[in-house]
Amino acid sequence: MALRTAGSVLVVFLLSVAVVLGQNGWRVTSTPHNICALKGSTVDLSCSYTYPKGHTVTETSWFYRWSGVKPQNDDRVEYCGDRVNVCTLRITDLRESDSAEYWFTFKTQIIQGHVFQSVRSERYSGHSGVRLSVTGLKANVQTTVTEGQSVTLTCSTTCTLTDNPNPIYIWYKNGQRLTNPKTKNNYLYLDPVSSEDTGRYSCAVNGHEDRHSPEETLTVTYGPKRVSVSVSPSGKIVGGSSVTLTCSSDANPPVDKYTWYKKNVTSPKSSGQSYSITNISSEDSGQYYCEAENRIGAQKSTTRLITVSGKQASVKNASVGIIVVVLILILCLSGFMWFRKKASKSTSDTRDTAGNGQVNSSLVHDNISGMAMTPTASQTVATGVQNDVHFASADLSRSKNQEVPLYPIVQLPQPQKQDEDVQYAAVKFNHPIAAIRPPAQAAEEDPSVVYSTVNTTRTKKTTTNNKT
Repeated sequence: MALRTAGSVLVVFLLSVAVVLGQNGWRVTSTPHNICALKGSTVDLSCSYTYPKGHTVTETSWFYRWSGVKPQNDDRVEYCGDRVNVCTLRITDLRESDSAEYWFTFKTQIIQGHVFQSVRSERYSGHSGVRLSVTGLKANVQTTVTEGQSVTLTCSTTCTLTDNPNPIYIWYKNGQRLTNPKTKNNYLYLDPVSSEDTGRYSCAVNGHEDRHSPEETLTVTYGPKRVSVSVSPSGKIVGGSSVTLTCSSDANPPVDKYTWYKKNVTSPKSSGQSYSITNISSEDSGQYYCEAENRIGAQKSTTRLITVSGKQASVKNASVGIIVVVLILILCLSGFMWFRKKASKSTSDTRDTAGNGQVNSSLVHDNISGMAMTPTASQTVATGVQNDVHFASADLSRSKNQEVPLYPIVQLPQPQKQDEDVQYAAVKFNHPIAAIRPPAQAAEEDPSVVYSTVNTTRTKKTTTNNKT
């Protein structure tokens, strides 16, 4: 019992000594006590500790003050301390859930005789822990504004960054860094805002340019602009056809009302984005324009000239063209016929000349003087003509320069047994003859006319006429 009693007294004594030593030599220091770090960055919770001589550090640990959970269990957490006096904790890829108050503790052992005594630092060091706040960047953007207004965008954090208490803010639009923006501190000014400022905005701070805030969209509403009119089909418009006019514009919100007008006409022609004119006529010619309108405002397009060429003019032009072509063809055909007739006449004259020469050289010519024939001879000739001659042609000569030869054509009767050829006898008169009468009447009325009949056979030619 004595030993036990003595032992108990010794333990109590050692504890008392430990309390005194702890109050005088135990210390845990962290600087700063409050840390604000950017989400996604890396932070070191700087820490150092001291303890009385004669103690040996046997255990070190960090934990969340209220939960008692040790952060070292996370792969992102690394203890950078030692067993002497360094107790720094490093946390990478910070998350907002890492915000908490962190405490450090360690154990030591002291040997007094055969008794080992363990002491925890938090009981005697007066350590208050480290408060870590993790913040992200946020771009505060007014979602919808009207063109022409003044807009201010703000980049904010929930606390002042410990490692960069006076950061330089950088702005991005649609992922591209803005050049020469109008900024002050953490503000971006758009004054006045235009439709081109519509886009997605984000911000960052120097030293952490790769850690942008989430993108926020700025929408700028504006009235119609760049209003224009297109015509289909394009080009010259013919009367009776159909034409469609289309109005286009740029607006936000989209245009909800289109109105069509004709210049110098008060009342509107139509409504809707497209305006169709069917069976168009010259009366529809003129300048047209449209007006586009939304809840922000309205704007008119420039005029578009529509020129219509009438149907009748087109038909008339086509008819004139056809007539001209026909006239040209007629002239060409007439010229061709004239040349052909001329060539034919030349050929005919050549043939007539050759024929006259042949007759004059081959026919038997009887030159009969203008003396009076005896009645017997006349009757004989007349009788022969009546019996054998069917028709005759005569070439009469009125003057020396103009000759009209008379060619009696003698045709033998068909019933004759012998094949007979007809020879022509040319009879020329030195005085003009008024008219040509049948052979019988000529014998009675004009004793100067002599008809000659020539009968020929294949073997012998017989001429029955009175030669003078």
